[in-house]
Amino acid sequence: MILEDFLYYDTNGLYCKYGDFYIDPQQPVKVAVISHAHADHAIAGNNEVYCTEATAAFMQLRYGKNAAKAFNIAAYHQSFTIGGIHISFISAGHILGSAQILMEYQGVKYLYTGDYKLQPDATCEPLEWVKTDVLITESTFANPDILHPDPITEIQKLNDIKSNIMLGAYGLGKSQRLINLITEYAPQKTLLIHHRIMPLNAVYEKFGFSPGKYQLYSRKLMKNQQEYVYIVPPFTFDSYSRATGVKRLFASGWKNLQVNQNDTLFISDHADWNDILQAVEQTQPKQVWTLHGDGNHLRKHFGNTIFVKLLN
Repeated sequence: MILEDFLYYDTNGLYCKYGDFYIDPQQPVKVAVISHAHADHAIAGNNEVYCTEATAAFMQLRYGKNAAKAFNIAAYHQSFTIGGIHISFISAGHILGSAQILMEYQGVKYLYTGDYKLQPDATCEPLEWVKTDVLITESTFANPDILHPDPITEIQKLNDIKSNIMLGAYGLGKSQRLINLITEYAPQKTLLIHHRIMPLNAVYEKFGFSPGKYQLYSRKLMKNQQEYVYIVPPFTFDSYSRATGVKRLFASGWKNLQVNQNDTLFISDHADWNDILQAVEQTQPKQVWTLHGDGNHLRKHFGNTIFVKLLN
């Protein structure tokens, strides 16, 4: 029997009372199961953390000794138990080390997707499907009007821009994917990388996922118009809002983060509407629970065929 209160939000985040642990908590907790290393899912200060090896490496890089008091590392498909809940990590295809969290309790399977994407990405492990009774899916772009364009077509837009480019992107995951795509599909560009992104690239290299061809940013180089692409994190991008001699672009799936009316770069690391429908088709759940977005469109779409519950 599916337990309707298997997961719910309290003041610390998403809680499983049957195992007494949190998933991607928003406040430090005693036991945390972390899906991936983005800061809105992996905070510092937890006592005990369960995650993949790459996620632990990113957390330790970002938070140092405050990353966690203890890390419990599990490979994909390696089963472990917390409070009677049998858990395993399934690749989510979002960033390096990202995992869906498959939980089994009293003969029922609950699959928490975390953030996931279906688009190919050479810089991380590909998404894997597993069957489940309850699919707990992110719904960031769960809207029939939102369909992500082909990332290769988006990157090839850069070939038409002959000036230097300042390209804003989140440092972990998006930047490495952009490096890989530009190396492959805009090879005449020379990639310069902000110094705060370089240590993240080093972790990718360590785990055998080389992003591509790049070098550390040099102000001297950027003074020349030689089709440089300078990849910077959001805080740096925002601080150069009046930069001259460069075309400013921000790589995102959100329209409000596009900064040029004529030059856009829609590249998302999340599932769009069709992707979420495919996730339901592939995992064959009896129920769908949504979080991190608005699940009302899914509730309307499935009607009485699949029960859809909004967790937030």
